[in-house]
Amino acid sequence: MQNLKIVVTGPFNAGKTEFIRSVSEIDVVNTERRISSAAEKVKETTTVAMDFGRITVDEDLVLYLFGTPGQKRFDFMWEILSEGMLGFVVMVDSTRPETFREARSILETFRRYAQTPYVVAANKQDSKDAWETEDLRIALRLEDHVKIIPCVAMNRNDVKNVLLELLYIILAEMDAEEAR
Repeated sequence: MQNLKIVVTGPFNAGKTEFIRSVSEIDVVNTERRISSAAEKVKETTTVAMDFGRITVDEDLVLYLFGTPGQKRFDFMWEILSEGMLGFVVMVDSTRPETFREARSILETFRRYAQTPYVVAANKQDSKDAWETEDLRIALRLEDHVKIIPCVAMNRNDVKNVLLELLYIILAEMDAEEAR
């Protein structure tokens, strides 16, 4: 059996915890705490260390999902959670352009931690205010080869699709390395 560590990261309130919850076959282990700052009252709680979930892809493959905190004050956890990851997902709230610069910064930070495959999950694509994926590509300054996958973090099939896209990239890179 092969176990793959996948990290789900992105700005505060991008949908990371919900992404993991919607697909995990175990109860998600999380470290959510009540938010005390009035400026961040877009939701009641925030992840302070990590979220953890698991999904069995088939009898030979299990994905372990680690969600990072999105707030800058907890970014010390990012490097710790990135250790041993074979790929990562950057969650972006497609309806909140004020978070795009931060999403780009988080992406660059994780690329410095490890040169592993990644995809961008364009969350909240069911909203009329959601940016189109090609507009997100421009705003995030992403190269053409980077996959941006539209999703709704509460939709299990959408989350599976994001994870499968990342998995295909990881497995292709593993095969290419074995061929060398």
